[in-house]
Amino acid sequence: MEPAAVTASASADGGAFLEFVDYAISVITSSGGDGSESPGAGPAPARPPWGWTVAQVLKSCRAYSSGVTAAILLSDLFQSWTEQRKSLTAKTKVEVTSLLNTRSKRRRLPTTVTIDSIHEKNFLSPKSVLEAVVIDVFVLPGTNIYMLTLGDMWSTSTIDLYLHRRYYNYIGQHCILKKGREVVLTGCCLRTAVVEGSGHARILPTEYMVILLDEEKDEDAMLLAAQFCTYSFSSMMEEKSRNDVVYSFYARIEKIETLEPFGCTERKQIVLVDNDDEKIKFILWGEQVSLANLFRFISLYTSFNCLSQAIAS
Repeated sequence: MEPAAVTASASADGGAFLEFVDYAISVITSSGGDGSESPGAGPAPARPPWGWTVAQVLKSCRAYSSGVTAAILLSDLFQSWTEQRKSLTAKTKVEVTSLLNTRSKRRRLPTTVTIDSIHEKNFLSPKSVLEAVVIDVFVLPGTNIYMLTLGDMWSTSTIDLYLHRRYYNYIGQHCILKKGREVVLTGCCLRTAVVEGSGHARILPTEYMVILLDEEKDEDAMLLAAQFCTYSFSSMMEEKSRNDVVYSFYARIEKIETLEPFGCTERKQIVLVDNDDEKIKFILWGEQVSLANLFRFISLYTSFNCLSQAIAS
């Protein structure tokens, strides 16, 4: 056989093999989930990685030295992928549980949705609340965009969040937004893009995220003391140039009230009490009112002090 003919034959065989790999991936994906390849889109990617599929096909071909049919290869692939997903699902659930088991168990908020339900419905309302724990922090390959992989204690799956840039300063070796940190967020929208013909669900950036600190942990207790216990409400009232000062303080919520709209702008008022039992009013405007669903205890940073002794966010 001429060299050119040998090359053409090898190329044809290679093309048929690659076509079968792509076909096998599409079959497994269509029968096993939404097809997402994101590491945070479920307990394991519903779409098997291309390299993994090639390796499994070659392994099966070696095992059936006398010959093998496409149906047998597909059966072996499906079984191997199912076992792989079950294993990764169990590992993810154990990891989320271990990250949460040292925290006091909080009651689930009324408007909280689970990550499993997001994947099932392929929908997330901006008014919904997501209570989650950070499983991983990573940079989207080829970009400078930070992503969080989130899990929750009620789900076996995880999901990726595009982190809003206002929170980038909280990422780093000695910063608070890291693996194991609990967060509560709202104002979220789901992004479903088409990646190689499959659905790929991620949460778009939201400004409305609360990072939970634990007073029982030394690191968090030191942060609260250093950053939020400098000012009391009474000292803020006594400042003559208070509008030129950046305040941060720690307080508890006494009550949350709905105010009359300002024109077409919705408003809510949160009555705060500090450690000296002094009270002050914290005002939420417009889209910020959704934050009221997240608050239990609150630390405020760079708030704006109004002359009416109310604080506007």
